[in-house]
Amino acid sequence: MKTEPVYVIGHKNPDADSICSAVGYAAFKHAQGLKQYVPARCGNSNARIDAILAKFKTPLPMFLGDVTPRVKDIMKPKPFTAKLKNTCAEALAIIDKYDIRALPVLDDDHGVQGVITIFRLGEYFTPKINDPLEMRRVNTCISDVIRALDAKVICATNPDSIEELFIRVGAMDIRSFDKSQSYMNIPANQSVIIVGDRWDIQEKSIKLGTRLIVITGDLDVDADIVEHAKAEGVSLIVSPHDTATTAWIIRTATLIGSLVEPVKANYRPDDTIAMVRRRTIEQSTAPLNLVTDAQNRLLGVFSKTDLLKPVKTRLVLVDHNEMSQAIDGAHEVNIEEIIDHHRIGSFTTDQPILFRNEPVGSTSTIIADLFRKHNLKPEANVAGVLMAGVIADTLNLNSPTTTQTDHEVVEWLAPIADTRREELAELIFSSGSVILSEAPDKVISLDSKDYTHGEETFSVSQIEELGFDNFWKHDDALMEALEEYRKTNQLLFSALLVTDVNKQNSLMAIVGDRRVIETISYPLSKKAGIFVLKSVVSRKKQLIPYLTSSLKNVGIL
Repeated sequence: MKTEPVYVIGHKNPDADSICSAVGYAAFKHAQGLKQYVPARCGNSNARIDAILAKFKTPLPMFLGDVTPRVKDIMKPKPFTAKLKNTCAEALAIIDKYDIRALPVLDDDHGVQGVITIFRLGEYFTPKINDPLEMRRVNTCISDVIRALDAKVICATNPDSIEELFIRVGAMDIRSFDKSQSYMNIPANQSVIIVGDRWDIQEKSIKLGTRLIVITGDLDVDADIVEHAKAEGVSLIVSPHDTATTAWIIRTATLIGSLVEPVKANYRPDDTIAMVRRRTIEQSTAPLNLVTDAQNRLLGVFSKTDLLKPVKTRLVLVDHNEMSQAIDGAHEVNIEEIIDHHRIGSFTTDQPILFRNEPVGSTSTIIADLFRKHNLKPEANVAGVLMAGVIADTLNLNSPTTTQTDHEVVEWLAPIADTRREELAELIFSSGSVILSEAPDKVISLDSKDYTHGEETFSVSQIEELGFDNFWKHDDALMEALEEYRKTNQLLFSALLVTDVNKQNSLMAIVGDRRVIETISYPLSKKAGIFVLKSVVSRKKQLIPYLTSSLKNVGIL
């Protein structure tokens, strides 16, 4: 049985630690023999991430933009189908062989015409005592009757013409048969006479111009009957079955077109499961739901039961534990584990999960430490990637979030990766200015995180630069992009923390609620809305607690 992948994925707008920890944790699982774990990302890379992965010859994790369960995730592609030109017998054969209840019915261009169900077929074959004529009616052609019976053809006139025919059994005395010709006013040229070796009935039927005579029991037909039928243009075939069976099988030769039920609603592959459940399926009694493209061509099917099956997508979240930062649709799939070093947000799950949260400088630290504790040695490239994740998130072990564990794992990883810490730090922090390489709106969104307190949500973005020169050259454009980001996302305020990696200081640009901004006690820079934060380099440990306190001070919390 195929094992479904488990995606190890960081937060939106991933930073180096988010990507490095995803790569590292998937590798840790592989080292334990669990090969189904796949590193992934839900945002774009940047120059820093690219530099790290290039150095250690490691591919960028696959991109997943949205894991919201959709119809395409549960539909059965290439379902069994029927065509309008199929008979009831053919539809029943498919239904019986594959033990299904319904078949989509298509035209010759694969367009959906409706559904034929076992219930509708059963209704058709149920005797209708109050309407005996309907019990005899067959909409078909002689070729389909021949195929259904597997009959031997003696002669057939216009065998492919679709006609409305009525079944009659010639089992009585010839005198009674003569009297029965007016029965139900069925014309001879619409009659199918089923008869055994009754020469007189056969002859009479030919004289009357009967449309089709069916000889049962695989019996021989007299030569003069054959010649007479050919001369009169009467179709004559021989059934291998008895009379009762022959009559029933001929009814199954009816084309399914008149029994097809229209489809009330078709679905598209990208329709969300939640929407489908909410809108129609809860009230629907349809045995089968069809998935079509814009041209109404069939792509797949699903049943109401399929909507109740567990979602297959499984995630391990790394470097975050808040749904606002997670990949779209995360709340609708299975989250198996969370590995993080940030504060614990308002996160709930339907079932117990492994939640590993440690007060260290990076998520990469936690994962490297797991390798150590399990006596597993990572591959050299994985060791290098994890080492880079620690260095990037702790500003080369200088951030106030740095712990003794961060120091220990970097020291342990360095010889495995065959890399010196200072050289790796130089590569990471000189890998290009985000301000110079990206548009202002991208600078704001690259590493932005939303934080919710009560009914209010705010965002804090962070970038690291070698000095503030690039920021001051673009401060007006960055402030405008910051305000646009705040308005677009309807946030109380938005802040951008620009950290000087060399001097371990930061600038904070902030826009939004004046009550919050007016409580900020850090000194203003040369420009309104931009504050100087000496010795502040950590968003998580220094800035977020400070801003949360500001919200309390103005009575927002």
